[in-house]
Amino acid sequence: MTAGTNFFNYCPSCSSTNFEYNNNFKFYCYDCDFVLYHNIAATVALVFTFDNKILFTVRNVDPDKGKLDLPGGFIDPNETAEEAACREIAEELGLKIKPSDLKYITTSPNNYLYKNVAYRTLDIFYECRLTNDAITINAKDEIQQLVWLKRDAIDLDAIGFISIRKVIQDHYLIN
Repeated sequence: MTAGTNFFNYCPSCSSTNFEYNNNFKFYCYDCDFVLYHNIAATVALVFTFDNKILFTVRNVDPDKGKLDLPGGFIDPNETAEEAACREIAEELGLKIKPSDLKYITTSPNNYLYKNVAYRTLDIFYECRLTNDAITINAKDEIQQLVWLKRDAIDLDAIGFISIRKVIQDHYLIN
């Protein structure tokens, strides 16, 4: 078990210590036969573009506090990815966008360590083209600042999450 991945000390059903938690995915108790799967969490991220620039946020919270990120977040139960994207952007940036404004890009797996719980996520990426670059922050607790970067000036090492680095590198960098 790697650090931060085993947050169980006892079986949640019978309090036994006779269990295994394989690969941060399947918890199994040998005493009461309790099984718990820690499945993938779904998230959305938006690549806002204007001219030759991409909008990044600077994270104000861990994980990866101070690193570049894309606006977005976790998908709530009974919510589509497109609904989540529109809700997250309204919450974080105050922008009202519609599902029809979104262009699907790709998905990418990611690891999200939050308070010693390792969440595996499937990040769903959309692009949204804007007609201007006047954006403000609504969620100042989550976002330190907004940064527009030209595609040829993006430093991949400044981006916090591996999935975002991969999508920016594969779909947006000018080679």
